[in-house]
Amino acid sequence: MRARGGEAHIPTQSRVRIQRSVPADLYRKRNLVERFFCNLKQFRRIATRFEKHAANFMAAVALASARIWLRAIESAP
Repeated sequence: MRARGGEAHIPTQSRVRIQRSVPADLYRKRNLVERFFCNLKQFRRIATRFEKHAANFMAAVALASARIWLRAIESAP
């Protein structure tokens, strides 16, 4: 990830004495990614890695992602 310019930004827990600061916009993007993966794991075929070939698995991930995206677009005002 560092080769692509990424950095690790892990927020500290509230009980830790020394708090690290995390930019709010970066934390918001991280939260969106985590929630997306939680939604993706709701699909049994993805969560159990039903497909054994990488191409088939990636196709299933793409279909599930499209379905999640369409649901989000439908519910938006």
